Amino acid sequence: MAELPRILVVDDSRVVRISLIQHLKGQYEVREEGDGEAAWQTLVLDHSICAVISDLQMPKLNGYELLERVRTSKLRRLQQLPFILVSGEETEEERAKAKALGVSDFVTKGAGCTELLTRLNNLLVLTDAKEHLDASREHMVQDPASGLFTRKYLELQAAQAMSHATRHGVDVSVMVLGFDGYEKMCERLGSLVAEEVGNRFAKMLSAKMRQEDSLGHFGAGQYSVVSPGTAPAFCATFAERVREAVEVARLSVQGQTVALTVSVGLASVPTDLVTSAGALLDLAGERMHAAMRAGGNRTESGGVSPASRPISIHHALELLAANRLAPVIPHLPSLAERLLPLMKLMNQELDLALPVAEIERLLSERKSQNN
Repeated sequence: MAELPRILVVDDSRVVRISLIQHLKGQYEVREEGDGEAAWQTLVLDHSICAVISDLQMPKLNGYELLERVRTSKLRRLQQLPFILVSGEETEEERAKAKALGVSDFVTKGAGCTELLTRLNNLLVLTDAKEHLDASREHMVQDPASGLFTRKYLELQAAQAMSHATRHGVDVSVMVLGFDGYEKMCERLGSLVAEEVGNRFAKMLSAKMRQEDSLGHFGAGQYSVVSPGTAPAFCATFAERVREAVEVARLSVQGQTVALTVSVGLASVPTDLVTSAGALLDLAGERMHAAMRAGGNRTESGGVSPASRPISIHHALELLAANRLAPVIPHLPSLAERLLPLMKLMNQELDLALPVAEIERLLSERKSQNN
């Protein structure tokens, strides 16, 4: 006889727990706890639990707090666990709070056996279908929504490139790019619009790549490029080109201009001592997160951060056109120095009487002070 699915019932009222168990008996095996903290410990330890039915008002850890802890857990099985709240006279505002925390469904206190079982059965069917879909996607070559390679396939591409590199003594470089503040962008625009923004970025990135490079998903709002035969220095140059292009792009979304930046992590073999394709991708991903923690809109290539290089006059003008003044300000002295010959020519040909000599003197003094 097959084992029944196990449900965790959480309520500080013994009477309510008995009532719920009576509803579920026969179709589910039920485990019960009297407070949220005990329920949390049970969920962490008991991997067989496939759904939670919880009261809102409980000691030690209430229903909201238990739900938040489950949804923010590092354990994937808890993040996706069906979670039903048993509600009484809660307001719409309280229900909205629970939805924002990730509740799966509500059941009103006193609901009949048929309603409870129907909602629970539907949630478990949906969860099972999603798990099968996620499992099948892991074996896909391309993501059906974006057309990009899946992360699993990128690992295979990187493994093949590493094998070839070992035989022929060449480099393999990997870069992982992620939108800075992607979660906030999802909150502001909605996840579907944010995903579309990501797809547009991926198309732009694809157009700049070589044919032998592979582009795919790394995570939410994150992308990876596997570049066989590319030395780290050339990969870093490409990464900076992409980062600068995103920085000055003025993307129109839902009638508003959205300013975006990306952080980039780089890793390569044989420079980085990794032994597998998965480790190479993970290292690039870790460096991308380090770049984000350092303020974002930068490239991290491992060890010492890449030295900042002077921006071009063309790039500075693009930033100003996009109303992005802050990235230009630190480079103003070098930009002014490079513009001096142009100002001298303007004085000569247009008779503008620009104080070129004074500007040249001030720039020289500033350089001496900095040295």
